[in-house]
Amino acid sequence: MEKYQMTAKTFSGLEDELANELFDLGAKHVEKAKRAVYFVGDDALMMRANLCLRTATHILVPIAEFSAENEDELYEAIFDFPWPDVFGLQHTFSIQATVGGGVFRHSKYAALKAKDAIADKFRAELGQRPNVDTQDADYQLNLHIHKTACTLSLNASGQSLDRRGYRLKSNEAPLNEILAAGILLKSKWRGETDFYDPMTGSGTFGIEAALLAANQAPNLQRRFAFQHWADFKSNTFYSIKDELKAEIKAPKIRIYSHDLEKRNTNIVYENAERAQVLDYLDIAQADFFQSKRQGESGLLCLNPPYGERLGIKDVNTFYKRIGDQMKNEYKNCQAWLIGSDVKAVKSIGLKPDFRMQVFNGGLECLLQQYSLY
Repeated sequence: MEKYQMTAKTFSGLEDELANELFDLGAKHVEKAKRAVYFVGDDALMMRANLCLRTATHILVPIAEFSAENEDELYEAIFDFPWPDVFGLQHTFSIQATVGGGVFRHSKYAALKAKDAIADKFRAELGQRPNVDTQDADYQLNLHIHKTACTLSLNASGQSLDRRGYRLKSNEAPLNEILAAGILLKSKWRGETDFYDPMTGSGTFGIEAALLAANQAPNLQRRFAFQHWADFKSNTFYSIKDELKAEIKAPKIRIYSHDLEKRNTNIVYENAERAQVLDYLDIAQADFFQSKRQGESGLLCLNPPYGERLGIKDVNTFYKRIGDQMKNEYKNCQAWLIGSDVKAVKSIGLKPDFRMQVFNGGLECLLQQYSLY
């Protein structure tokens, strides 16, 4: 198969983890950028990346690069591209734009100009234009503009890859799947020790841990935009899926997904069943402040209820109790905690080995790692 350059998008702070994932998949010329990793591969790798990557949001396939000083030059460059060679009148399309650097200031306007140029190209050559579908287009285009540098790409993924297909229900402040998987990869945990998710919420940490420990590709349950493409190689795609399914193995450790609220454990049960990892999880209604480590060691991941969203009255005391419980009952564990209240997190009373700022659903959070001796 012909090889070409692609771009895997991600969250800020997860570039290293995404690059490592791509290396493991056999990608070539892997190069990290801000919230993205560039790499080279063929159609099979593009499909495998969409199915397997835990920390990518989208896989983009660049099809044109050009410079534009103003909206007229943008329109002309996109109009000149041979769009009827890419897709036909029977297909639907959509375009999303991101702009930065000051020359183009409005992403929606840039996307509108690009859409008009594509539609006008079809009218000029074929007398009519394909329809736009903003929800689930056959061909989803991405226009990235930085100052005057423009890149047009096909979005091979479609919906963001955090839409694994298992979380149809969630609590008030769900943890993003990509962020949860990124934290697990940062921890270097691969299912060797027990995993504790004692404030599980909708179960994202526990389910992503089960997928990782079972060597189960995270996106086996969903569809992708590239499956609508005219040159979609279905035999290759389903062969890769069969291969990935054959590599799944039952974890040999316990994964505890516990929560104080019964409605949350009900949600976890349903989500885990859809993710096909229900057999790997110990789901129970339990109070973290009355819990303890079960084995000799383990990985503890905590996503405490966010005070801003869920109304914790005394946040500092709440976090101090978390720190005390970690110190007293989870010795010999590695712990990762993500919290939205930066000041309150300091009340934990433990010195972190690692910390970084992350965003969960647009909410600024602090991620910290502790070694509990």
